[in-house]
Amino acid sequence: MPSEKFVFQCKECKANNYVTAKNRQNVRDRLTRKKFCPPCGRHTEHTESRNKTIQSK
Repeated sequence: MPSEKFVFQCKECKANNYVTAKNRQNVRDRLTRKKFCPPCGRHTEHTESRNKTIQSK
């Protein structure tokens, strides 16, 4: 499958907080979501990290 795991990174503190997957055939752009960041203690903008891609089995 073309589904690939990646890490969401907080824009403010640069912490890698969430791992999720997306289908690269359907979604070509980098994802951005507003999620809770435990180190910051509040909801912040998280973006798809380019260098932390995890190969799925």
